[in-house]
Amino acid sequence: MASRPRPAESAAPGSGRQALVDATVRVVARKGLRGLTYREVAEEAGVTHGLVSHHFGSRDALIEETLQYVFRSSIALSFLHRHPSGLEDFGRGLPEAIAATDEQQVFEYEMGLEARRRPELLAELRAVYEEYVTMVERQLRAIGIDRERSFARLIFAALDGLVLQQVFFGRVDETETGIEELRSLLWALIDAPGRDGTGSE
Repeated sequence: MASRPRPAESAAPGSGRQALVDATVRVVARKGLRGLTYREVAEEAGVTHGLVSHHFGSRDALIEETLQYVFRSSIALSFLHRHPSGLEDFGRGLPEAIAATDEQQVFEYEMGLEARRRPELLAELRAVYEEYVTMVERQLRAIGIDRERSFARLIFAALDGLVLQQVFFGRVDETETGIEELRSLLWALIDAPGRDGTGSE
């Protein structure tokens, strides 16, 4: 499997290939990765069993392309693809993005659970998560917080936890409150006496 998120060259919206990727997301959201078969995807997409094999060649190729699609969809609808106008813009729109990509979020978490049982999936998933951390790192720098990558990883972990809880419980208000609290903590870091956001005294 690939080692880094990248645009998929053939899964164009509306194409037969994309329809199979969309069907894969829905199947995994309902049945988990262990319930993912060519037959299930074909039935979900309303196509013949052989068409899935024709387009992807292997189950792992189908999973990989679907993960890349889910990653791009999550980024496109989240605040991470925008340059923030200020700290008040950090996290804006995240609850709505989660709601719009609910099945995709479940797919990513299913990948994480399956990677515990199938280590060969771990590198692909890790690459996706590292890209998320990189994007959070860029967001933090844009609002004046330039710290070690471990700090961006911590902030991403908080955001990821909010995503997971909204997927589980559907509480958009709790996600919004969590983001507000996170902004308050970041404000305190920026405004702390003797500190400039870089962690230097």
